[in-house]
Amino acid sequence: MSKNLTTRSEDYSKWYNELVVKADLAENSGVRGCMVIKPYGYAIWEKMQAELDRMFKETGHQNAYFPLFVPKSMFEAEEKNAEGFAKECAIVTHYRLKNDPDKPGKLMVDPNAKLEEELIVRPTSEAIIWSTYKGWVQSYRDLPLLINQWANVVRWEMRTRLFLRTAEFLWQEGHTAHATKAEAVEESEKMMNVYADFAENFMAIPVIKGMKTETERFAGAEETYCIEALMQDGKALQAGTSHFLGQNFAKAFDVKFANAEGKQEYVWGTSWGFLLV
Repeated sequence: MSKNLTTRSEDYSKWYNELVVKADLAENSGVRGCMVIKPYGYAIWEKMQAELDRMFKETGHQNAYFPLFVPKSMFEAEEKNAEGFAKECAIVTHYRLKNDPDKPGKLMVDPNAKLEEELIVRPTSEAIIWSTYKGWVQSYRDLPLLINQWANVVRWEMRTRLFLRTAEFLWQEGHTAHATKAEAVEESEKMMNVYADFAENFMAIPVIKGMKTETERFAGAEETYCIEALMQDGKALQAGTSHFLGQNFAKAFDVKFANAEGKQEYVWGTSWGFLLV
């Protein structure tokens, strides 16, 4: 196998992609920027997913699942988040095809099947989840709300690499709501530490923990905590992020709770994600 493999020193990126294919982990698909995860590669993912899932549940989180599609108006509700992901969004405009009368055997979009509102294929799930939390949270007794989702997301990347970044990828995303700022900050830091523990003690990958600069923060967050790993070509690779959202999404989606004195307050939020494949 090594005889036909580009060396790391010659072209690190090319070496990496060739190695993934030759190791039978994954291959490029017929869809631009997307990959097929082969059985050996998926078996590795299952082991990683199982361990992280165990760690999340040990810290009190529960799994749920939310829709792949997000109404455009809902996606726009938190302006910074929408602006941050706008260039990577795939959009559904119609819901039906029909036979093309000018091209036998071919299909065309049915112009009479245009959606009343365009749907965003989720690049991340804050919008759909926080719009749901509005109906889940009424009292301080409902908090904290500790939810994790195992899902796929779509980000229309210009340059893709197997596992590192594809147009569609599998991951997990946690979304939590809290009664106080201190609790939300503590949650953000805790999940960064969970990620670091997983990377170092399960994956045997040393990482550096830290905080993103203002220009590198997650769109819509007040702070972003992260773990960074060092690749063999000397470049840093973002391996996991945990975001303190403040009350930004709570205000965008009007998620309030009655405190112990009966006063209405906005909840404090976090979100965090670890890219597995």
